[in-house]
Amino acid sequence: MDGTVLIADDDRTIRTVLTQALTRAGCRVHATGSLAQLTKWVDEGRGDLVITDVMMPDGNGIDRIPEIRETRPDLPVIVISAQNTIVTAIRATEAEAFEYLPKPFDLPDLMAKANQALSRRVRKSDPLPEGGAVTRDSADPTMPLIGHAPAMQALFRMVARVLNADLPVLIAGEPGVGKTIIARSFHELSDRRERGLAFLTSADAGDEAFSRAAEKARGGTIVIENPAGFDQAAQARLIGMIESIEAGPDRAMAPRIVATTGPEPQADVANGRLRSDLYYRLAGVTVSVPPLRARVDDILPLAAHLLARAASQGLPERSLSDEAASLLRVHAFPGNVRELENMMRRLALTASGAAISEAELREALSQQGGAAPAMPVVAATTASPATVSAPSPGPAMTGGTGRLSDSVEAHLQRYFDLHGDALPPPGLYDRILREVERPLLQVALDATGGNQLKCADLLGINRNTLRKKLTELNIEVTRRRKLM
Repeated sequence: MDGTVLIADDDRTIRTVLTQALTRAGCRVHATGSLAQLTKWVDEGRGDLVITDVMMPDGNGIDRIPEIRETRPDLPVIVISAQNTIVTAIRATEAEAFEYLPKPFDLPDLMAKANQALSRRVRKSDPLPEGGAVTRDSADPTMPLIGHAPAMQALFRMVARVLNADLPVLIAGEPGVGKTIIARSFHELSDRRERGLAFLTSADAGDEAFSRAAEKARGGTIVIENPAGFDQAAQARLIGMIESIEAGPDRAMAPRIVATTGPEPQADVANGRLRSDLYYRLAGVTVSVPPLRARVDDILPLAAHLLARAASQGLPERSLSDEAASLLRVHAFPGNVRELENMMRRLALTASGAAISEAELREALSQQGGAAPAMPVVAATTASPATVSAPSPGPAMTGGTGRLSDSVEAHLQRYFDLHGDALPPPGLYDRILREVERPLLQVALDATGGNQLKCADLLGINRNTLRKKLTELNIEVTRRRKLM
């Protein structure tokens, strides 16, 4: 890898890690915690690649990209951000960033993207719209389209790529995953947002309703919710409406068609619930929304967001206790994000204290159709992927009263048994490893008085690896004197 890389991030650790990695790869690196300094370097003609954070003390990294492109059109910019929302992904794409990566990023992945950017020094781009960067101030900041999980990041990138494309969109997913919110985002974050938005459901299946929707959404967007739920005659009328829109005299003002459907629309076609000719008219681009159980790491950030939104609407401010957070992560969430939203709002109203207890969460889960299967917690943990925890290290590890592996096996077996004939949510392997990892790191940090260098040596891992783990698991490190 060859070239000069300009790094802007207010986190000293990230600047150090990236500087070391890129230098070892053969690059020259200039790193700063200031966007003003980054702009100065760009203006001076320095750098073959920019890597910038979004939220900086003196501005927003994405907002600087149009300025960078005006000064240096061929200078690629990689955006890294802890703001893992669909709006960030869309804004990075619209600003024509070379790549957008969520924090915590995978270092080998970022290095590969940097290598690609440096290998394509001259990158042709379409000109920016008149007036510079496209802003999205109209976007709803409370939309729970939050996700660091790879599946959600892939979804955000797909939405960003086709946001203003002249293609129909089919949004597939289970009930409650947020398909209608994503459908709205295709309108409210797009160039059509100043035009009308109309919804059609199976309750609005007449010609008159279709005509009203087409007129209201002129130049905007029509959202068809669950077309497989329309009867065959209504589906035929939908086809007629779409054909008349496509063949209309004022094609420039034709509304875009966005439809929401179940997780397997092709199965609906196969069993006759959805007409094949309607399906192919709707599926210009198909966007699949993952269920909540497939993105376990997003559960707690979503819960915190929903509790904060409830507080902004006048309900008491609440947070999850560590025990409640651990329990929440192993719930299967058959109702997906909608179930989580209802649960957080109910707990914001009914919890007895500022921190929602495990008992209160269990009660809320039982009211929603059954408590979450949970493995017994032996060691206290905080927000973690599953509630299986290893016993405190001691005689069990050296053959005193029993083997640690026997205890872990018993907890795992009970967890499987509590699911009955069903299997636990997917991703169990990673959740179990991370659940054991958390108490191990916490105990090791306590044993070394919070000294990360000693802790890394005790664990036999690199100090940078330890820091990355502490960040990923959201473990706070405070220096403390070891209690004897």
